Amino acid sequence: MAGMVVLATGVVTREAAIVAWGGALVVGLAIARAVTHLSVARIRSAGFEMLWRNEPKSRVVARGETVELAAEIRNRDSRAARFVALRVVASPEVLVEVEPREGEVAAQGRLAATVRVTPLRVGRQGLHGLSLEVQGAPGLFEVPLTFANPLGLEVRPAPAGVARRSARGGRSRRSAEVGRAGAVAGDGDELRELREHRAGDPFKRIAWKASARRGVLLVREFEREEREVVWLVLDASVELWSGAPGRAPLDLAIDEVALVAQRHLARGDRVGLLIVAARVLAEVRPDRGPAQGARIDAALALAAGTLDHDRCDLDEAEVAQRVVEHMRPLDPEAAHRLSPTDLDRVARRADRVRARAVFGSSEIVGATPRDRTLRRYLAAFGLTAPPRQEPERPRTDPLLAEALARLARERPKPSVIFVWSPPAELGERPALEAALRARSRRVALHWIPMTQAHAAAPGASDVATAASEAVALRARVAEARGGRALAALGVRVERLRSGAPRRADPPEGNR
Repeated sequence: MAGMVVLATGVVTREAAIVAWGGALVVGLAIARAVTHLSVARIRSAGFEMLWRNEPKSRVVARGETVELAAEIRNRDSRAARFVALRVVASPEVLVEVEPREGEVAAQGRLAATVRVTPLRVGRQGLHGLSLEVQGAPGLFEVPLTFANPLGLEVRPAPAGVARRSARGGRSRRSAEVGRAGAVAGDGDELRELREHRAGDPFKRIAWKASARRGVLLVREFEREEREVVWLVLDASVELWSGAPGRAPLDLAIDEVALVAQRHLARGDRVGLLIVAARVLAEVRPDRGPAQGARIDAALALAAGTLDHDRCDLDEAEVAQRVVEHMRPLDPEAAHRLSPTDLDRVARRADRVRARAVFGSSEIVGATPRDRTLRRYLAAFGLTAPPRQEPERPRTDPLLAEALARLARERPKPSVIFVWSPPAELGERPALEAALRARSRRVALHWIPMTQAHAAAPGASDVATAASEAVALRARVAEARGGRALAALGVRVERLRSGAPRRADPPEGNR
């Protein structure tokens, strides 16, 4: 720009020396830029590549768990390649740090890079490769080079990290089968009492010696171990994803559901899971044992995502645009010939490229078969999509009320139902209020309120801070009112959080 200004000044003043000086500056910069492109093109054509060292194509991690990955950059050229910035192209819902940030890859040499990833949200998160700013001769320009080498992280709830590191098999599995003795008659090993014989009692239970001494026919009543049947119901309305990644109400609730499931499974209880929104997103029938815990964790991680067309803020054309942008480094020749507006061709090409994906097939809901194909591509590579802005509350509450009524009639009959949902104020959610009034008092109902009090990120300015505090204050007031309304209906309100969640710095793109 300075050269152009000098050149324009020389033309206006009709000074040949000024024109020559400005023109020489512009021509020199153009030559330097062309030389840089040629230098980087030579490096790349010689075999400049990036790969993950001994890393699986995908791995399972827990939310908030820091994973260290090893990458390697190889330079097959006869000249060294210097870079001034090294970044990871990754999902915005993970925090990424990479070392070294700058350096040099020796001629015919290799450079080891360490990538530390901390996922902030459950689901399938993708690391799509590395991006370098390569500095070519004579050092005035940098050229970005992107290496498309995807790697996937299937992020489970935070308590799943402890479960994965615990011992498996042998006595560790038997601990889940231990019940809690209760005063319930039935088949068992412990004698409860001797009582008089009643019609229908089996003859094998008759205590003949005691009957002979008493002169009355007596039978043995045994005590059986009692275990609870627990249902965990999660309200996954799409608006509950609002907030900074890792601080949204659903982020916290998913961890709490996983924690309660672990506690009851460890006691030998049968635990089931139901995730509802405008439709039933997932249902896991009650069962016990470590395998059931893994099924619950997987459902919590994947069922409440925002890639389905009815939960996503992107229409089919916008999804196609993202697919083409992601395919460009993976399949450069084909992607350059594709137009994002030609949705049929994009869908066909995406179906072929999906064979190189890091995740297997997943159930995605699309408006059309073509839309479903495009969204399956996003899921297969761990690409994220923003949640739909329209709230689902008017459609979620009737389904939640219907689910509570249905669970009360389930076999085996539940003894405890935990519900994670925003506080229910009387009059504002009539369908849910009617269901709570009509519920069976024999089933213990525990309500864990989901609140926006911790969802807002710290403000970067005084106005943003004030707005964040106002949102938190309004959420606390709504929670208090809803708690009183639920208590009036005989519902037990619990707060599982011991305090505010650990603050997680919001992701700053590719760091």
